[in-house]
Amino acid sequence: MSDDFVLDVTRIRDDARRKMAAGPVTGTYGLDKDRVIGILNDVIATEVVCWLRYTRHAISASGIDRAQVSSEFTEHAKEEMQHALRAAERVSQLGGDPDFDPASLTQRSHTDYTTPADNDLKAMLEHNLLAERIVIASYQEIIRWLAEHDPTTRRLMESILEEEEEHADDLVDLIGV
Repeated sequence: MSDDFVLDVTRIRDDARRKMAAGPVTGTYGLDKDRVIGILNDVIATEVVCWLRYTRHAISASGIDRAQVSSEFTEHAKEEMQHALRAAERVSQLGGDPDFDPASLTQRSHTDYTTPADNDLKAMLEHNLLAERIVIASYQEIIRWLAEHDPTTRRLMESILEEEEEHADDLVDLIGV
């Protein structure tokens, strides 16, 4: 096996100087930056809708198991908002504008916003588990698409995916499936 790797630092330095305004996006970026920004803006919408759903469920939940379920929903809501903010930061790094437009959030979100009856904790848990499963599948596809072309965005999505899988596991435990 031959090792024919040669790093042309002079070319890299010259290119970096010529394109300073491009920020962190260099000529070696392997994807259509605008497409990645669009996908990340859909991730932002998904995470905000999940934050809204979890928050509503945490506040409105009632019944004998309310405290435990509400506490879990509150924790998940905080993490969902952090996911949205992290995706927004990446959009900004890529030179885009994070899209938090309330008018289009539900259309761009991968998941639905649901409002089961306040006393139907099981339905709340099931709706949130369904949403987590949708997010897990979508984010896995995004990660596969990013592959080695944008390792920074891929790692971001992998770290978010890890927390979404933990959310699903928590919900399965609460439902008792």
